[in-house]
Amino acid sequence: MKPEADSNDITEHPHDDKSRPYLCTVCDKRYRTKDALYRHRNIHTGKYRCDECRMCFQSKAALTRHSQIHSGEKPFACSVCSKRFTQAGGLLVHSRIHTGEKPYKCHVCDKAFSKSGHLNSHMRVHTGEKPCKCHVCGKAFTKSLYVNRHMTVHTGDKPYKCHVCDKAFSLSGDLNRHMKVLHSEEKPYKCSLCNKSFSLCSLLDRHARNVHNVRRLK
Repeated sequence: MKPEADSNDITEHPHDDKSRPYLCTVCDKRYRTKDALYRHRNIHTGKYRCDECRMCFQSKAALTRHSQIHSGEKPFACSVCSKRFTQAGGLLVHSRIHTGEKPYKCHVCDKAFSKSGHLNSHMRVHTGEKPCKCHVCGKAFTKSLYVNRHMTVHTGDKPYKCHVCDKAFSLSGDLNRHMKVLHSEEKPYKCSLCNKSFSLCSLLDRHARNVHNVRRLK
């Protein structure tokens, strides 16, 4: 285990991961910005230490707010749905579900988000950045969620099971498609040439090509 650090041990440190160039030399965690690294270093250098998890904080008030995580205390309640939170910041973010407020706007396409993290993830659509990699094949993705989904290719895991026929799938999207194609009675996509109906638009397009020799129905 590495020793506890003082502020001189935690510096901006070049690293071969260009997407996260700032390295904490105490615990080897990496960050995208210098500010994020400086916020992180409080864990190691703060004056007030949590007895439960040993995290450190610069103020007693910050330690008190953090301790609510361990105690289960949630003093901040939503006035709309009564959901409770340990910190005021969590309540503020949650309240945007009810107000529809989206203060984080993309400067490229003007799309707006309720959370800064969602905006950061969205920006990769424009930058092409794919910082999350599969450790097996090295394939890169924009989100860690996509890496987790991709890993089923290597593990063979199929956690999404059809409750009708017990067929299993590695991706939730594949299960949804299966349900619509085989088990759904709803067929909103109707052929304008023969009035046959389909559960998916892609099935209607296939029908139009194979039966009516039409690339796509209008």
